[in-house]
Amino acid sequence: MGSCFSQPRDSGPSPQPIPNGYPNGNPYPVMAGHRMVAQMNVYKDDQMMRKMSNLGNGQPAIFHVNGSHVLNSTNTIGSTGSRNGNIRVIALYDYESRVDGDISFKKDDIMILLDERLVFVFSDNNSGEIRFSLNLDAKKSNSDWWFVRHSKHGVGYAPRNFIARIDSLEVEEWFAGKITRSMAEKIVSAPNLPRGTFLVRRRDQENEYALTINDSDNGRITNVKHYKIKPLDDGCGFYITTRKIFPTIKDLVAYYSETSAGLCCKLTYAAPKVAPQRTDLSSDTKNNWEIPRNELQLVEKLGDGNFGEVYYGKWRDIVEVAIKTMKKGTMSPEAFLREAHIMKQCNHPKLVRLYAVCTKEEPFFIVTEFMKNGSLLQYLKKPDNVLSQSALVDMCAQIASGMMYLEDRKLVHRDLAARNVLVGDKISGVPEVKVADFGLARTLMEEDIYEATTGAKFPIKWTAIEAAIYGNFTVKSDVWSFGILLYEIFTRSAPYPGMSNKQVIDEVERGYRMPRPVEIDEPIYSQMLKCWDQNPERRPTFEYLHAFFEDYYVSSQPSYVPSGVDDVAFSHYRR
Repeated sequence: MGSCFSQPRDSGPSPQPIPNGYPNGNPYPVMAGHRMVAQMNVYKDDQMMRKMSNLGNGQPAIFHVNGSHVLNSTNTIGSTGSRNGNIRVIALYDYESRVDGDISFKKDDIMILLDERLVFVFSDNNSGEIRFSLNLDAKKSNSDWWFVRHSKHGVGYAPRNFIARIDSLEVEEWFAGKITRSMAEKIVSAPNLPRGTFLVRRRDQENEYALTINDSDNGRITNVKHYKIKPLDDGCGFYITTRKIFPTIKDLVAYYSETSAGLCCKLTYAAPKVAPQRTDLSSDTKNNWEIPRNELQLVEKLGDGNFGEVYYGKWRDIVEVAIKTMKKGTMSPEAFLREAHIMKQCNHPKLVRLYAVCTKEEPFFIVTEFMKNGSLLQYLKKPDNVLSQSALVDMCAQIASGMMYLEDRKLVHRDLAARNVLVGDKISGVPEVKVADFGLARTLMEEDIYEATTGAKFPIKWTAIEAAIYGNFTVKSDVWSFGILLYEIFTRSAPYPGMSNKQVIDEVERGYRMPRPVEIDEPIYSQMLKCWDQNPERRPTFEYLHAFFEDYYVSSQPSYVPSGVDDVAFSHYRR
């Protein structure tokens, strides 16, 4: 199948610049198709440039631009979710604002994105009109908050992950965005969902997607299958098998909702979407995260720590938060804010989100998202919390995902342990877990080593041998701690039973490693030993560990098809 613009064409007339004499005295030459865009340094995407370079002899009808002046325009751009030049967005979930400047809305409300935009329209006599929109001056919106107009509530900020452009895949009930394979499996296999429950998720590869289907056996066994959705090389279609190609993913879903046509079953029901976690308390606290402490209500004391107390609380009487109070004299305001700044910059679904701080007076407050089931250490100790082996493996993958994010940014945690992992709600029997307590986190210098201050105290049984003896912490010392955390998770007990801290240091330095408990499978114990390698450089990366646990059961199935297989590539996952 050829390119969308593959019809033979003449080269067309030479590009003509617009006349002189516009404001500021500097005309901006407007070239045909990609030449104009290349001159303006707007589109960097290779695939976009290839498509635009194929535009042929149709005289381009475009905006003539000089500075901020639009000299020619168009009013209706329906195919891009716009009307009369306005970019329309739709609410995916309900949202209640608690501050001036933010906006409340209900699911399915339509709003207008208010950032200044110019729309370039390229028309081609043979293939119709190709439209692109360009954000020139996004003074209001940012990656987490969009500035919008609501027909009833006026203008304000809306959280980006609660809304979507009306023409995007995000608005489809079956589209789950960029989630992991294991999360997709949990969503489609939730209790009481019928066979054929499905979702489409974005894969790591550019412009590749996956279709995840619940192929359950009358409720007796969960069987989830994954199918790659691949784009054509020219970007003009999608397919699962090359025998059937679709212009859009929406067309693909509609087709397989009518017939299985080689899939495990027809698509019958879009899996319910999981409501997103707020990234900030409000649009204002994204950057201004010092808040008045009178906006916080300490509802219930949850526990004590080395540096203070932890409370369940509320912000402005509605948003549930966790509030950590720091003991007086624990840290200077400057050092505290430096640590908080590191936390605030970390934005990952498997890291506990910092919302705000209170540092105008002591005790200082740290305000974070609230995880309803407390620490993983306490959660594992409760006999009522029965977890399958596959659930434990999934939790390990979640933790490794959060640590992979820190690894990529050269951040060392220094205290990774079950007590510093928090537990939220269950999805299909698997608790959501997130890495917490960045009070000890440090950014690594060029040599990738953080040297602890003299007299610093370490949790010896979780600390890598080189860190315990010399005080040198690296991402690889966090990997060592992850191996100890695996022991905690699968045995539900403390490491090095019956040994003192001094015995642990002496024995580990001589080469001792905890033997494999009966609760731990050999492949997992093998990874634990790799985490405890005497040579830090030989320890695995968190990227590797995440992949290992993410695919642990998938790769162990005899029917597993490795990635890269053409045609219908799928895998089975059984519990």
